[in-house]
Amino acid sequence: MELLDHDSFLRRLTALFDSSKDQGSIWLTHKRLVYDGADVAMADLDDTREYPCLIRVTDGGPTKFSTRVTSSELEKFHAAYGALLKASMATLRKRDKKREKQRAEQAARRKKRMTEPVVVEGPKRGKGRRKRQRLLKAVAKQETSQQNAKEREEAANAKVS
Repeated sequence: MELLDHDSFLRRLTALFDSSKDQGSIWLTHKRLVYDGADVAMADLDDTREYPCLIRVTDGGPTKFSTRVTSSELEKFHAAYGALLKASMATLRKRDKKREKQRAEQAARRKKRMTEPVVVEGPKRGKGRRKRQRLLKAVAKQETSQQNAKEREEAANAKVS
């Protein structure tokens, strides 16, 4: 991992974003840098030391570099870093809202179908028997789906409590 100063870090990050516009991923990691190797308790109020922020970048391959940002340089660095990220985010794919809307409508239809009562009518024997059997199966399926939904809701409420 190569440790760079801020300007060369931002230049290489820009080049990395440009090279991966069409295809590829970039991982950005922010971490508090600790000197003694052990993690320091966050609630330790009498500790007056300042810990710099370590920002790492990798593309999952051989490209790995990082920079160290002290608290005095943090505001200036984040302004440049944020502007770079905003400019690079323009290449992201937009969400497919049409497909999301279709899925939401399908889920609403399924939920509505689950709550609507199924009326079982028709003769037990003779003409119309198959229709009645299908309706009975639909009622049984609806009852099990309602029971499953109720169990999921109870489980979700138990997690919140």
